[in-house]
Amino acid sequence: MNLILLGAPGAGKGTQAEAICNKLGIPAISTGNIIREAIKNGTKTGLEAKSYMDGGGLVPDEVVIGIIKERLQDDDCKSGFILDGFPRTVAQAEALDGMGVNIDKVIEIFVPDEKIKQRLSGRRVCESCGSSYHTVYKPTKLENECDSCGGKTVLRKDDHPDTVAQRLNVYHEQTAPLKGYYEKQGKLVTVIGQEEVADTTKLTLEAVEA
Repeated sequence: MNLILLGAPGAGKGTQAEAICNKLGIPAISTGNIIREAIKNGTKTGLEAKSYMDGGGLVPDEVVIGIIKERLQDDDCKSGFILDGFPRTVAQAEALDGMGVNIDKVIEIFVPDEKIKQRLSGRRVCESCGSSYHTVYKPTKLENECDSCGGKTVLRKDDHPDTVAQRLNVYHEQTAPLKGYYEKQGKLVTVIGQEEVADTTKLTLEAVEA
């Protein structure tokens, strides 16, 4: 099954992608993680992407599409995949269709903006392996230390309040129109994000299997 997860920054797409991945045994492909890896390695694409991300903007389509195209050719995607963070614009969705990639279902995780601002201020990410945590919803066992690899967990620059407000504006302007695009194709399902992560996961898995 080929899936796309939609939702504003901080809606919990990464967490739900992980749950679906465990249930269906297909890879969760986060463009954010792929791009951050490129930034960490100092590649040309990474440095280009960094300048946009630092300002709270979107990485240009041609850069992201190239990264995704390469990733979907890997063997682990043959039985299906979950795209988290792509497409972010209607142009990217059209490019995905143009690649001949068939998407079975698009699941939107909906959380109001104010709730997202509260969530992101508590989000922490491992500098080494990219694992995500939250000071309230998913704390690490040891403070500021990743459970998976022992790396240092930090508040990312794009999770600071000013950048979050900008990211939400960008989402509403550029990404929200995707809902209409996939609704017309009969593929969109909306899941209302709940206070408890487990409750959201239950609704998300029901949406996948419906």
